[in-house]
Amino acid sequence: MRRPRKVYLVDFACYKHDPSFLISRDSICRRMENVISPESIEFCRKVMEKYGVSDDLFVYGCNDFPQKSAFDCGLGEAETVISGAVGDLLAKTRVNPRDIGVVIVNISTFNPVPSLSAMIVNRYKLREDVLSYSLGGMGCSAGVIAVDLAKWLLQNTYALVMSLESPTSSYYVGDDRSKLISNCLFRMGGAALLLSNRSSDYQISKYELKHTVRTHHGADDKAYTCALQEVDNEGKLGISISKNLPGVAGKPLKQTSLLLGH
Repeated sequence: MRRPRKVYLVDFACYKHDPSFLISRDSICRRMENVISPESIEFCRKVMEKYGVSDDLFVYGCNDFPQKSAFDCGLGEAETVISGAVGDLLAKTRVNPRDIGVVIVNISTFNPVPSLSAMIVNRYKLREDVLSYSLGGMGCSAGVIAVDLAKWLLQNTYALVMSLESPTSSYYVGDDRSKLISNCLFRMGGAALLLSNRSSDYQISKYELKHTVRTHHGADDKAYTCALQEVDNEGKLGISISKNLPGVAGKPLKQTSLLLGH
């Protein structure tokens, strides 16, 4: 039985924000005055201060904030982040898009049709036998899951992994505090990674992937509902962040650390 090929991170590129998307915390709060209550605005201020959210924030379409069309803003935001990160990555590595055999996109809350992975295939004219996947609804761990999936799919080729989020597509405009937290903490951004299991890429790669470990606590109701997209009492859609989240997230991290320690 042959040993599995080594997997390399050839290079990566992070999305560089457009200065026109820059907005302050106070500006965001002022623009929400006609949407949520004064008490909710004050709550948001306290959350951002408590968790050290910078006063210089980047929000897609901030001149129209809150957005009139969540879908249009989500699509524009995703296209902007993907084209910025993937474009920079291809320029750095000088890899021909036709040499990419696997494309994986992970994004939690925005999943249009056609998929975002199909958008990459179309934009960069990838070959017809490319393996294309879009992962949705998998939260903060999705980027690592995407890398693990790429590891198993690689067959002497390149894998492009695009990890991003589009918070403007799911911005909550109500007064449920558990749903306002995600408004305060998450912002636009993303990173593109180029993976390879070709031995010829060893010398030019930045890192070698040593271990990936998967744990899933979804059978536990507390874990399953710690970040939950749902409608509030007024029918407004948002993502509830449970107080159980830190404890719930700590369990798989501890389990993974123990497994890696062996």
